[in-house]
Amino acid sequence: MKDVQDGLELYAKKYEGKLLLRDELDLDDRSLHKFFTPNPSIQRKNIYTYQCNRCGNSKHYLFGKIPCERCKTTHAYCRKCIEMGRVLMCESLYEWSGPNADWEKYVHACTWQGELTALQQKAADRIVEALDKKEKELLVWAVCGAGKTEMLFPGMSEAFQQGKRICLATPRADVVRELRPRLEQAFPKVSIQALYGGSKEKKGDAQFIIATTHQLLRFKKAFDFMIIDEIDAFPFHKDASLPYATSRSVKPDGTTIYLTATPRRNHKVRVQQKKLPHIFVPARFHGYPLPIPMSKMIFSLKKELPNVPKALLKWVKERKNPNRQLLIFVPTIALAELLKESLRETLVKENIIDVGGQLESVSSEDAEREGKIQQFRKKNILVLITTTILERGVTFPSVDVAVLDAGHEVFDEAALVQIAGRAGRSSDDPTGEVIFFHDGRTEAMEDAILSIKMMNKKGRKLGVLRVV
Repeated sequence: MKDVQDGLELYAKKYEGKLLLRDELDLDDRSLHKFFTPNPSIQRKNIYTYQCNRCGNSKHYLFGKIPCERCKTTHAYCRKCIEMGRVLMCESLYEWSGPNADWEKYVHACTWQGELTALQQKAADRIVEALDKKEKELLVWAVCGAGKTEMLFPGMSEAFQQGKRICLATPRADVVRELRPRLEQAFPKVSIQALYGGSKEKKGDAQFIIATTHQLLRFKKAFDFMIIDEIDAFPFHKDASLPYATSRSVKPDGTTIYLTATPRRNHKVRVQQKKLPHIFVPARFHGYPLPIPMSKMIFSLKKELPNVPKALLKWVKERKNPNRQLLIFVPTIALAELLKESLRETLVKENIIDVGGQLESVSSEDAEREGKIQQFRKKNILVLITTTILERGVTFPSVDVAVLDAGHEVFDEAALVQIAGRAGRSSDDPTGEVIFFHDGRTEAMEDAILSIKMMNKKGRKLGVLRVV
């Protein structure tokens, strides 16, 4: 009897809280019908439209039709979430209906030995309160470099002490890869898995899941404690299926924590209307103000690129701390590649930095981007040209930051605030330089600079910022 119970417990941990296709279930038909409930994968809403019950898509142009060998007829399928495995109208999505999983309870799950600042502790206490009172949601609005991850540790510890299951979700795979080793070090006894496109782990049966928001399309009522990091980041705020999947993956009495330094308008409005509980953290953990970006007009910027603009070269020469690494943001992948060659040649020719092989570019299409980011972190790369993939979720201890063509449409207010937040993140070097090169100031640039100044003003008003 015990063997049967142990087997059911393993199945419960493996399948509870998921919506899976038949070929994703490694079970015989007898077990399937006994412990799973079938749900329609695609429903017809009316004569013209359907709805996919995995991703929530109801846009008619994102459905196709295909002949089905099994049914000998033509069925609708969802193109929106096809990368997760094709969903046909004749197929079911299976939901575990067996006994509930019994997750481990940890008296002391967290081994992190650091100390929180007064502001961090206040936010951490508010997170624990939301969890204990089973509040539905809480926004943690904290500046770049405030130490949001560490603020979560008391809440996570409380959840694990109660035997709860946690998911930390983020829109970008690079952030998942960044967070995993930090969280494994902080919670060494807890089973942790990282789920993202291309990850080796596929089961998603750990007590602590770190995942891209896309991976939550396979979950339903799985987590007691959901943390969404960088809720304002692309593609989360642009793709309706991601908030849909994230909300569905939380248990009915679960708590969701939103983390961001740059909330979108809808969250700001809900805060103002007192419909979204929030806690505000206006200072970095080291107490120094956020670096305020400078801006430099280059009238002939479009003509000079992809060659190195003279103004960029001048700034590189005159930086206050030439020992800092350089992080240069550009709006397109093509420009990143072209600028890499011209900048390497120019820096060597002008005898500014003998970069040699220590200058690289990185983008979402770069198969070696993980390795390059690690090499930059280890200071084996001195200059890294990047697209917006590194605008958030990564920490480098000592960098100066430049944005080339800051007026480009890809650089909205949130992106520019996040980019500026890459500088000055270490207590050993808290005052990095940030500069926006442009051929005409945009509203996004103005708003980003104003937002950063506002954060510093709030910090000074609270008396938590050091005088520089």
